[in-house]
Amino acid sequence: MAGGGTAARALTRVGHGARAAGWGRLLGPEKTLGLLEASVVHREGALLALSKPPGLPVLGRPGELSLVMLLPALRRRLGLTAELHVVKAPARECSGLVLLSSCHRTTEQLQQFFTDTRRRDQYPVTYRAVTVGVPAEAEGEIRTGLCWQQQGDTTVVVPVPVPGRRSLARKEVKSTVTRYRVLGAARGCALLQLQPRTAFPEQLPVHLTLLLCPALGDHEHASRVGRVLGVPFLLPPEAAPTRTQVLDEELLRRLGLSPQQLRRLPLHLHLQQLVLPQGLLCTPPPPPFLRTLRLLGLPEHQEP
Repeated sequence: MAGGGTAARALTRVGHGARAAGWGRLLGPEKTLGLLEASVVHREGALLALSKPPGLPVLGRPGELSLVMLLPALRRRLGLTAELHVVKAPARECSGLVLLSSCHRTTEQLQQFFTDTRRRDQYPVTYRAVTVGVPAEAEGEIRTGLCWQQQGDTTVVVPVPVPGRRSLARKEVKSTVTRYRVLGAARGCALLQLQPRTAFPEQLPVHLTLLLCPALGDHEHASRVGRVLGVPFLLPPEAAPTRTQVLDEELLRRLGLSPQQLRRLPLHLHLQQLVLPQGLLCTPPPPPFLRTLRLLGLPEHQEP
């Protein structure tokens, strides 16, 4: 990890125009750093947990503002002596809990704990999602294979409903499982609890499309859910190019969005809870997520 001087130079170099907060605003590194400092939710021993805003990548591309790039400066602001490294974090477009450690042994123990927990068919990670559409069943499991597929100049994650043994053995396809539960529904939208038992990039957004209920603000996978006379159906990935999510006029009105503002609507997918050996670690969704719940008449407060 970069030393203090390198990190300070990086803060200046990346500087302007980095889309860190995700909610339609461009934040520079100093403001993003202040946001992270204010979002610390747990600090004990070698462990530090904070709540990441949507749109901030953990690693990022070269020259891009990222959580890892900000860690040395965050460590100094918090008065920590040891370097911080990431144990668990949500994907770039998601908000929610980031678990950091200043001890390599603690990191290894926690990562092994998460692996062992999943092997016991338990669910150590819990997300909340606002979806466009309400699942037909109030709770259930989504099971499918997932793999990377080349489409033109890009690579996308696609479902493989019945993966073959050979593709699984070669790790070309991974079997994935997510448990879901509807926490509330109103006006054609729903608040879901999601508990992935496996980990694969973009697993949760893709699984939600299989429920025909894409996450609000999913501008990558939501186009795979089409509608005929208001009835949703699943399109093959190759027939559904990535585009800004389409919402009906009534939903746009309730959210107070114009069609032009819609493309900046962030993904409403929040890592809310982690099970640790010492107990539960929780953080509420960010204020704009909660505002969406209020506007749609969905429940804001749920028991862990």
